[in-house]
Amino acid sequence: MAAMSCLSLARLPISSTSSSTRNFSCLTKPHSMRRSCKIVNTTEKSEEPPRRSANYHPTIWDHSTIQSIENFSSLKVMFQGNTLERRRESLKNEVKLLLDASDDPVAQLQLIDTIQRLGIAYRFDNEIKSILDRIRDCHFDLEALDCVHKTALAFRLLRQHGYDVSSDVFQKYRDSQGFKDSLTDDVKGLLSLYEASFLSFPGEQLMEEANKFSVRHLESLTQKVGLDIEEQVRHSLQVPLHRRMRRLEAREYIDVYQREEGKSSVLLEFAKVDFNFVQIIHQMELKELSKWWISLNLGSVLSFTRDRLVENYLWAIGFVYEPHMSKCRIGITKAVCILSVIDDVYDIYGSFEEVEILTKTIKSWDPHEVRNLPENIKLCYKILYNFIEEITTCTLLDHGCNVMPFLKEEWENLCGAFLVEAKWFHEGYTPSLKEYLKNAWISIGGPMTFVFAYCLLGHTLGDNSLNCLKQGFDPIYWSSLILRLNDDLGTSKVEMERGDTPKSIQCHMRETDESDEVSREYIKNLVDHFWKELNQESIRTHLPKNFMNLVTNMALASHCIFQFGDGIGDSTGITKNRILSLFFNNVPLE
Repeated sequence: MAAMSCLSLARLPISSTSSSTRNFSCLTKPHSMRRSCKIVNTTEKSEEPPRRSANYHPTIWDHSTIQSIENFSSLKVMFQGNTLERRRESLKNEVKLLLDASDDPVAQLQLIDTIQRLGIAYRFDNEIKSILDRIRDCHFDLEALDCVHKTALAFRLLRQHGYDVSSDVFQKYRDSQGFKDSLTDDVKGLLSLYEASFLSFPGEQLMEEANKFSVRHLESLTQKVGLDIEEQVRHSLQVPLHRRMRRLEAREYIDVYQREEGKSSVLLEFAKVDFNFVQIIHQMELKELSKWWISLNLGSVLSFTRDRLVENYLWAIGFVYEPHMSKCRIGITKAVCILSVIDDVYDIYGSFEEVEILTKTIKSWDPHEVRNLPENIKLCYKILYNFIEEITTCTLLDHGCNVMPFLKEEWENLCGAFLVEAKWFHEGYTPSLKEYLKNAWISIGGPMTFVFAYCLLGHTLGDNSLNCLKQGFDPIYWSSLILRLNDDLGTSKVEMERGDTPKSIQCHMRETDESDEVSREYIKNLVDHFWKELNQESIRTHLPKNFMNLVTNMALASHCIFQFGDGIGDSTGITKNRILSLFFNNVPLE
């Protein structure tokens, strides 16, 4: 496993008020016991300004348990003994034979869809690309397909993989009144049409119609079908396939696929074995990250901030879960952890004067600028400084390229956006929605995270290579907006209760005098529009494929994290269950 073991050439000393490590309990206060934001005093010194607190619950993950994480995987010994490793390689070859076994394009597409949903497509990138290229080069006629399921499946997969297929292929299923009534009893076809509609581009009215038609009839059909199909329909209506976190979908679909009558025993066994293999790698990374987080001791020193290492690692898994991307995944986790801490300084803890100084310090990159700040805010800056030095050193050693200017620029932009929001809060100002979004797509941290990820994905870097991110600006912009609005939809209610800066929903309410419910629906519609823009840019872009996948994955991961509220601030419910299923609970092989 590749790991970020590089030491920085120049590190600022990090000290804290305590060198001991807390033994965190896995039990937390019930949600009902949490209180809204209040003003607290952290010291008795008269010059100390009053401090706000969001009353975030402590971490629910015990670090001593994470450090003994090998105990979670009874399969580790078997992998080390090569027993399951040999079986995994044998199964992989059998899956390749399955991919080569048929010349029927529809059968091949159905197999590719199953492989993707089982989370093993990354093992067959070359084979899948070869099949899709052949389908395209042979001028596969989607209009000649004889059912809406086949047409929708081909449309969805080809667009997902960057082939510009026209939505006109669905015209044959329409008459003068719209989509034909004969489709209404075809659950499989309706579900495929529904899923395909989320690959639409801006202005494709036909796909809008397909979405509304399929939703209306799927909702009415849920009482007329078997339990397994009903469960799949309800799940899709809640979160469409194109917007699901890949790794989580793999874990859930393994259980679904296992119940299917026509399942392939080879695919199912390989998916289970490979999931457990990748899980072991994720466990080892989490163990390494836990050591890093313990060494910083931020959870106890900075009690105002979110102590969410494991949850932030879930974010990183949502971005890139493939086992060979370890260095990138660890770096993203560290970046998001540091971002969360500094975000909480701006949003909650720091006075406006203090965050002005912090912003100036990050812009100048001069550690002496923090001399007038409290020790705990100095600590935040030192950790950021050391991390950027670490990434710079790694890329210098790997590529001979100095990425420091790019990393500093992104953090300067990010903290500048944080400062704008702090100023709005300080002045009691509610911006227009347009003004809010202009700043918020940066303050959510997407652009910063993408630059760090690009440096760690393994691309050959040169002096001008990162300029491609500026040329590929649009996908990053749309993905960041989707993240921002999903965050707002999940967190704004709690944040408004504690008295934070207005979010997109409140900005729209202020502008239009509409209710919270109406404004939320408007923001959801914006998310749908931004996805259409991102879909189109995914085909137009010249960004490297694995980086473009990461850009898209951030957007879809945000649907998972904020689906039922603030999955990071309050991680005791569905987020905890998802983390257990992905990192700690093996898939039974029997």
